[in-house]
Amino acid sequence: MSTQPQVQTVTTGADKAKLVAAAALLLGSLVAFYLLAQKDMWLRVVVLLLGVAAAVAVFFTSESGRQLIAYGRESVREVKKVVWPTRKEATQMTGYVFAFVVVMALFLWVTDKTLEWALYDLILGWKR
Repeated sequence: MSTQPQVQTVTTGADKAKLVAAAALLLGSLVAFYLLAQKDMWLRVVVLLLGVAAAVAVFFTSESGRQLIAYGRESVREVKKVVWPTRKEATQMTGYVFAFVVVMALFLWVTDKTLEWALYDLILGWKR
């Protein structure tokens, strides 16, 4: 039996309107950027950044935006709980991985050369 509580998402009309408004602001800022092609680049970039900032602000006032913020906070909280390895442990594990890779590479090379010798020299009789 699951111990997780059932999450029920209720999307209101106002929430949908906020998401549509955020998308419209984002699209509008992109259109404005290209419509202002004859103006200075700094003006175009400022208009684009202001439009994107407005779209992000509207998005974060919606339920989806609040859920995203809550998810980010929970993620940070979980990362703080992680017990990170010490420098010595990380160095040792890296050494073990490199040693394993070298041993595996040698094993595969020996296996390849053995199969090559058995197939080409013994079975097919091809001499190089």
